[in-house]
Amino acid sequence: MLKTIDRGFYRNVIRFGLPIAFQSLLSTTASMVDTVMLGALGETTVAGVGICVQFASLLNSCFWGFSAGGMLFYAQYWGEKNEAGICRSYGFSLSCIVAVGLLFGGLAVFAPGFVMGVYTDKESIQQVGIAYLRIVGFSYPLQTLAVAMSGLLRATERVRIPLVASVLSLATNLIANFLLIFGFLGLPRMGARGAAVGTLLAAVVNVAVIAILAWRVRHPFFFKIRMHFAWKRDMFGKYFAKCIPILCNELFIGVGNMVINIVIGRQSEAAIAAMAVFRVLEGFIFAFFSGFSNASAIMVGKAIGAGEHGKALSYAKRLILLCPAFTFAICLGILAVRGWLLSAMGLTGEAFRYGSAMLMIYTVFGTIRTCNWIQNDTFRTGGDPVFGTVMESSFMYLMVLPLVCLTGLYWRLPFLAVFCFVYCDEPIRLIIEMRHMFSGKWIKPVTEKGMASIEQFRDTMKRRRRAS
Repeated sequence: MLKTIDRGFYRNVIRFGLPIAFQSLLSTTASMVDTVMLGALGETTVAGVGICVQFASLLNSCFWGFSAGGMLFYAQYWGEKNEAGICRSYGFSLSCIVAVGLLFGGLAVFAPGFVMGVYTDKESIQQVGIAYLRIVGFSYPLQTLAVAMSGLLRATERVRIPLVASVLSLATNLIANFLLIFGFLGLPRMGARGAAVGTLLAAVVNVAVIAILAWRVRHPFFFKIRMHFAWKRDMFGKYFAKCIPILCNELFIGVGNMVINIVIGRQSEAAIAAMAVFRVLEGFIFAFFSGFSNASAIMVGKAIGAGEHGKALSYAKRLILLCPAFTFAICLGILAVRGWLLSAMGLTGEAFRYGSAMLMIYTVFGTIRTCNWIQNDTFRTGGDPVFGTVMESSFMYLMVLPLVCLTGLYWRLPFLAVFCFVYCDEPIRLIIEMRHMFSGKWIKPVTEKGMASIEQFRDTMKRRRRAS
């Protein structure tokens, strides 16, 4: 039986994790190529667009609560084969996610000066970012729509469709950027604005390809619009009970990261440019992690929805060990070629030295961080969004932010010291979250099959704890 589970586990990790990781890698590759192209225009341009990317990260934090909450319901209802539950959950998640995209798109298009003024006091960097935001803001509603669509497809085991869409989106982005940033083939030389146009065109292609391919395969839930919005009163309480903690967590962390970015934005231009490049490389590392994280969400959620709680716990334990091992290996690979990468992305002198040191620091802290992230994502998919929220948010506001603000704004410590304090909570949280993971207390099903067998599972776990 164990060998059968082993084969099934690794087969599903490859089946779900690798396509999702590759899709995320493509998105990160687009950001990396953007940075390389913009690096030819100078560190100020890189820093300006990098701050806009940080604003987009806040957007991700705001809608991710609805996306992760939706994945919880999709995966568990998929395990139960509950079509109506999947459709209603998707319709509600879609409405919330796109509303957030419209809000941020409006801020970017109509108030770009306000946005840039929040993040940095460097006027030259602000001007680059304002020009970029006025165009790229139109892509935000499309990007959030694509996230909602991809979430449903992944949870129902159609992982290839988002992957194909990402390939075509990346190709569009690269070609448009190459032509518009530098003004080839008689097109105007637009600089950072050209990168924004490329991002917008890529977002249009991404949504269109997902919709077309989902239609061609006759996806069972994708186009049942009436069922999407056939909401029942009891679903609001159930949905928000799971989504609000995740949403609060992502908002708190998003605001916390914004404060960190504000502190970084008050450092030297070399530090700001190095941070912008580091974020791109961190996204490259995150791309591999997201494949494992989404595989965890699908595999664990489906097992819990079907009432197979022991299998869900076994999957989760293996994934939290497998993920940091791969993260560490990828960090080592990036370290080996960091000189070439940083130079290609436009860093020189002091900015280059900062970037190199940041990657070495992240090799340790990033490995721990991804382990914490995948545990938090697993808790959410299992139906327990509160524990991870309390851990992550409380450490952010009681430990990380005070130390970053004091070291960066008041004590004026060297930039790399400030950077280290961004990750100072990760080792402590790792110990606490692993205890919760191995206890199995985070398994809280929302399906009838899952709830029917949960008490038996809890009794088994209690007996094991007494025996140990």
